[in-house]
Amino acid sequence: MSHLRNIALTVQELEPGEFHWVLMEAVETGGDDVLSYQPLESSSLHFTTYANALVAGLAAMRRLFGPEGSRDGVGPSLS
Repeated sequence: MSHLRNIALTVQELEPGEFHWVLMEAVETGGDDVLSYQPLESSSLHFTTYANALVAGLAAMRRLFGPEGSRDGVGPSLS
């Protein structure tokens, strides 16, 4: 089975009352004390609540990576 990628989902409020989901992937930084992430995908439309953006982000994650999760070779990549 392929390696499971480290993908995080977060929500940002770019303008007051405009929430966007962002999928981020962990990247190697050479240090053991810090875990760094780079944006992978984000919503182009805004949501009026944090909760709605979070649920939409989870739906996007499931759509992009499928039922087996974010395995190597599945979904978008940073490279």
